[in-house]
Amino acid sequence: MKLRTVLALTATAGAATLAGTATAHAAAPVTLGGGSGIILSNHTVCSLTTIGHDNAGRLVGLTAGHCGPAGTLVSAEKDKFAGPVGTITAADDELDYAVIEFEPDKVVPVRTIGATTIAGTAPAPGPGAQICSDGRTTGFNCSVNWGPLEDIDLGQTCSNHGDSGGPITSGDRLVGMLQGGLIGYGALTVDIPCVTAAFPIHSPTYYRPIDQILSSIDATGGPGTGYQPI
Repeated sequence: MKLRTVLALTATAGAATLAGTATAHAAAPVTLGGGSGIILSNHTVCSLTTIGHDNAGRLVGLTAGHCGPAGTLVSAEKDKFAGPVGTITAADDELDYAVIEFEPDKVVPVRTIGATTIAGTAPAPGPGAQICSDGRTTGFNCSVNWGPLEDIDLGQTCSNHGDSGGPITSGDRLVGMLQGGLIGYGALTVDIPCVTAAFPIHSPTYYRPIDQILSSIDATGGPGTGYQPI
């Protein structure tokens, strides 16, 4: 049995209020891409995995399922005064992902945020490969991929609360969604949080391979079906 911790972050009361309140004037569109911070109306701060279009032409994105249930409003952390720009339309508890449908007139979707570029998707790499993660708390960093452990994959990238939902990439390919940290396995408990990527001794993080998530979304036939990154 694994012991896990999720990496969502409770927002401040003021920030959470902004996520659920529309502004009185028309705001400029916000820029969002994989690794952007998002504020949810349930007082949670997480990270966006990716943004793109589904086969119905909807502008959609992904984040971790534990960040919020269906109906939760989503705002951009860096443009919080713009108010809500999207809504979680579905959240899957088993694979821990959520689909966000964005309002296209309120969002400028981009494939590059900071050092992360998402030009497509690919299967998760094998053990020993380099992977990178990006989140609103710890930012972009790279480390070794440990590979599968039961129903998840492990890596040694640095992540902390607020990074839930951040992209796991290999080069410019999205290979997974960051979901939490592994703090133990069986009778062994080792909870060493990562404070900075410069200090690599910390508990592993775990992620869900993106092909598993996209296959699950396709099976529902709802928003996000046939997803392709920008």
